[in-house]
Amino acid sequence: MVQALVQINENTNRVLNVVKAKFDLKDKGEAIELVVNKYIEEEEPDLRPEFIEEMKRIEKQKSIRVKDFAKRYGLKKE
Repeated sequence: MVQALVQINENTNRVLNVVKAKFDLKDKGEAIELVVNKYIEEEEPDLRPEFIEEMKRIEKQKSIRVKDFAKRYGLKKE
């Protein structure tokens, strides 16, 4: 988990307190997480039709099995 020190205005603070109370959350961090997750659900990015078609085309391609990916593609192992 990441910890962050944030500055919010009074209105945002009141809204977070309402969300916290309404959903019986332990702290404002959980309230922020809930609000952000709701935003993600509602605002999922629209993909360009060309991108969707390209992914469908790639999905139909035959895959290959690779024993050692780094060796096959000349990558350094760390």
